[in-house]
Amino acid sequence: MFDYKVPEAKGALKVIKGGMLIDGNGGKPLKDPVIVLEGRRIKQVGTKSEVKIPARAEIIDCGKLTLMPGLMDVHLHTMMFNCLTFHNYRVAQWEITPELQQMYGLFHAQLCFDMGFTTLRDLGLNSSRGLLTAHLCAVRDSINAGVLEGPRMFIGGFTTITGSHLDLIQPRAAQRYGFQTADGPWELRKLARTNLLAGCDIVKTCATGGGGTDKEEPDIRNMTQEEMDAIVDEAHAFHKIAAVHCFTPAGQRMALQAGADTIEHMVFSDDETIDMLAESGVWMTPTLLHRTDHAIDTRKHQGTSMFVINKMKALQPYCYETFQKMHKAGVNIAMGTDMGFDPEMGTNARELEVYVKLGMKPMDAILSATRNAARAIKMDKELGTVEAGKLADIIAVKGDPLKNIAVLQEKKNIQIVMKEGKIYADRRAGKSKSVVNVNPGDWKIIDYL
Repeated sequence: MFDYKVPEAKGALKVIKGGMLIDGNGGKPLKDPVIVLEGRRIKQVGTKSEVKIPARAEIIDCGKLTLMPGLMDVHLHTMMFNCLTFHNYRVAQWEITPELQQMYGLFHAQLCFDMGFTTLRDLGLNSSRGLLTAHLCAVRDSINAGVLEGPRMFIGGFTTITGSHLDLIQPRAAQRYGFQTADGPWELRKLARTNLLAGCDIVKTCATGGGGTDKEEPDIRNMTQEEMDAIVDEAHAFHKIAAVHCFTPAGQRMALQAGADTIEHMVFSDDETIDMLAESGVWMTPTLLHRTDHAIDTRKHQGTSMFVINKMKALQPYCYETFQKMHKAGVNIAMGTDMGFDPEMGTNARELEVYVKLGMKPMDAILSATRNAARAIKMDKELGTVEAGKLADIIAVKGDPLKNIAVLQEKKNIQIVMKEGKIYADRRAGKSKSVVNVNPGDWKIIDYL
């Protein structure tokens, strides 16, 4: 691949001092770390006895706080109708304009950013007004341009067949708007190209049924191998990532055969396919927070049908068992929550606690949201660890997440959120800067009936 990057101008020098550094590489935490920044990037990392602080550098003193790489959620849906901002997602689908939905997408991304999630991979949506891929890309672009504050975003475009799981996010009886689905390899190639023209970074497709839609079983095949091969090939032809929704071993094997870059969700499994996944090195996102009792209860209060509620509850033990089997087998795991209708945007770090409760070590859980997440989205040369040359995405946390992973769930504990060397949230003593300056419940739920 050609590299057309323009050399970066050197920026101002800054120095971050803290009590401990979890650098994202999985090694022993560094005591009394000093991190030297130059502009957007990390210049040097070491202890206070090793690093000479440059003259005229701005000092960011984090005292005894734990420094970490910015966290990543590599599977969520910011423009879906979330439980924090909409009472009934079914009503919202018809009453909210795409323009307002886009504003909520930005707001949802900012809620995650404020909690230390500096990178989000948004895997798209299907709405009553179309796929809205361009709307999501505009949110990303406005953040990249510095017009609005928010996390780094990578955008997916739905590329699926008629009647697929991702098509059935809308009710069956709903009128379909525009070019939302396609059938056959060449029509699906055109849909992929249409999404790519809109600016998406990831081509998202669907191998099997799923859990959150009406009257559809998880083991229903959602496309032929020839169709999936075409979609993945199209993504790779444009140097993009192909992400495949899978609930079953048959779907997982289809994705592996097609050459998918990431496989979304951990639900059903068998030992043979798990071994194939481990050997392949393909990354999987568990999305277990979406499977918890809290998420299921939230969907119930949002007006989700009992068919879906019962299906979500029935799937839950399979998801947990599959996670444990895949983790034990050495399958590559990158953190993703599947936030959309549920659970609450900004609570992404609860996913890590689920992993730990299912037997993953806290350090490995942290790696799933830092270095390993960066590897999954092919951004590990720039992100995921605190080391020289990387972009300066750094958070400062009150407490030790290696001893209590839940400290990452409290906003008061996320003391600093830095992206590319700039502080966007600073809640240290005497500071009161946040990305979002309202608390849940302070904003109007406009579709409340």
